[in-house]
Amino acid sequence: MPSLANQVVIVTGASAGIGEATARRLVRGGAKVVLTARRQDRLNALAHALDPTGANVLAVAGDVTSDADRRKWVEATLAKFGRIDGLVNNAGYGTRGPVEIVPVDLIRKNYETNIFSLIALTQLVIPTMRAQGGGCIVNIGSVAGRIARPLSSIYDSTKHALEAITDGLRGELKPFGIRVALVRPGFITTEFIDAANAVSADVLANAGPYAPYYKGYHEGTTKLRTFAGQPDDIARLVEKALASDDPAPRYNGPFHAKIFLFLRWLLPRRVMGWMVRLKG
Repeated sequence: MPSLANQVVIVTGASAGIGEATARRLVRGGAKVVLTARRQDRLNALAHALDPTGANVLAVAGDVTSDADRRKWVEATLAKFGRIDGLVNNAGYGTRGPVEIVPVDLIRKNYETNIFSLIALTQLVIPTMRAQGGGCIVNIGSVAGRIARPLSSIYDSTKHALEAITDGLRGELKPFGIRVALVRPGFITTEFIDAANAVSADVLANAGPYAPYYKGYHEGTTKLRTFAGQPDDIARLVEKALASDDPAPRYNGPFHAKIFLFLRWLLPRRVMGWMVRLKG
């Protein structure tokens, strides 16, 4: 496997969870890492923990949905390190609730973060990578991008869209030596679920005819959490993709994610639909 040494990698959503674990693993591998997220205090603490000298880690706070902040991240990276070898598009969140009830404005916001902002940041780094003769873009998708679930279809649909975007980018950028890969996490122990519930609190509190189904859905989700992996399980896959001269189109993890995706391939759609449908 080629070395990560001296690769310059931007990691979005780096203040916690998969993003933080990815930053830690990449720095251990010798990469120079640019940490981005909204919480400057967390980024500063992580940057100091990873490299007290500040020579190999840069923390730049900002909101991925802000064009000015995205440009600031790219400009700061080039000013400090002079190149961009990798981009890990990890920032994102989930909106929960029935499609009938979730306000369209909330749906737009979820797509703005998970899809449109991801595309916009990717557009900013591609010219630099092309001028260098190569680079690697790793998009953090989800098993949900292949297995949509009731009450989570808004978030899941953003990850479905990311599957297509990643595949299209891979073909478009290959002639320029830019590699593109998708990492699909399954259930991972992070702040993601709590954040999703907080964003969707008003919708969940006014569920109307769907309220009777919430308990069963919550209980089923809680049981599935017992299979949850750790953020470093996914960070290891990101590292593998970045360090490869020819990364796989998809990296799935941890093990339960591979099982779910195999069942999605093996079983008829009706059977999968029965397995994930709402049950009172």
